[in-house]
Amino acid sequence: MKTAVIQFPGSNCDLDIFHVLKDVLQIETDLVWHTNFKAEDYDGAILPGGFSYGDYLRAGIIAAHSPAIDQVEIMAQEGKPIIGICNGFQILIESELLPGALLSNQTRTFICKWVNIKVETNNTDFTRNISEGTILKIPIAHAEGRYTIDPKGLKDLRENDQIVLRYVDENGNLTKIGNPNGSMDSIAGICNNDRNVFGLMPHPERASEKILSPFSSSDGLKILNRFVHT
Repeated sequence: MKTAVIQFPGSNCDLDIFHVLKDVLQIETDLVWHTNFKAEDYDGAILPGGFSYGDYLRAGIIAAHSPAIDQVEIMAQEGKPIIGICNGFQILIESELLPGALLSNQTRTFICKWVNIKVETNNTDFTRNISEGTILKIPIAHAEGRYTIDPKGLKDLRENDQIVLRYVDENGNLTKIGNPNGSMDSIAGICNNDRNVFGLMPHPERASEKILSPFSSSDGLKILNRFVHT
């Protein structure tokens, strides 16, 4: 499988995910500048974290109008796997490849910490080999990660089994303490109806080598493994 990590002006987690895919998982991976990205050249794509275009106007909104997103839409229609991590999730939301909105954290501050997230469904390209209810330890790092959606949209997400990840406490419960940014329904990640486009605020690439984790966690590989072997 040949994977592209799409770079935008302001991307700063591109090298991290590139390293994990290429060096840790030994997957054929290219760093591709957004104006040069072509869907036909790749089997999957990752929109990395960072601050595309400096988060001017609104996080992800300028990158959502990049020519690369037209190509990402083609890939999505073809059923190829796409992940948007943090700012990449914001871009997927702003380009309407995923529903809802990502607002400023309830604390109005940037939050960088390890969190617990529960896998709510394994009916996706990315979680199909992870048991539902599994708790993963993966860090977050964002200022605008509070997921929200209108009541009908939330109802649709629930009924269509599109809520992939939720923030939970250490016991796996949905609590205010376990929800770091105030996301609606404690949502940390969702997928599209076709289950091949996945956006999440936590950074799996930062939990892919035990040496980097205070918990010796490589839980991020559980998600990325599913992506690269789709």
